[in-house]
Amino acid sequence: MTEKQPYDLLRTEGVVEVRRYPEHVVAETKVSADFENAGNRAFRYLFGYITGDNAARQSIEMTAPVVQARSQRIAMTAPVVQTGSGENYTVAFVLPASIDEALAPLPTRSEVSLRTVPARLVAAVRFTGRWSESSFHKHRAQLLNVVKDAGLTTIGEPWFARFDPPLTPSFFRHNEVLVEVAEGH
Repeated sequence: MTEKQPYDLLRTEGVVEVRRYPEHVVAETKVSADFENAGNRAFRYLFGYITGDNAARQSIEMTAPVVQARSQRIAMTAPVVQTGSGENYTVAFVLPASIDEALAPLPTRSEVSLRTVPARLVAAVRFTGRWSESSFHKHRAQLLNVVKDAGLTTIGEPWFARFDPPLTPSFFRHNEVLVEVAEGH
């Protein structure tokens, strides 16, 4: 059974759960692809890392979920020249709770980096179905509406989490859209 990222359920607001996640470590990579292909493009780097393509040649148990977020853009002075097409996404594997960044084997590929995510308060909506951009946007809108109606303040942009392997029939898949929310509500 795949280890799932731990959290404490604090309350529910309709279909939305408000959770507290502890500090955790992710192995992540940035890819340029459309929403539906970003996970596939990132998978080989991240799967390689957890199956021994790291400095210690150590295998790491797969943990759920795999998370995908639009990469943060940094403001620049004008002019900004942009070529090409597609979107930039960060895709991450959550490492087992027993591994902190100091204990995690160093990636050997420059495409993979480790990052400690601080403890945070998160609102999440769970759904089944395909890993599609339209499904993400539908559930993102639902999440943000419930969060607003509950008087919660979002921090940053929502992200997508998938918990099941690609061969799982879509009607059995566990997916979520999550967003960090401010403390004190």
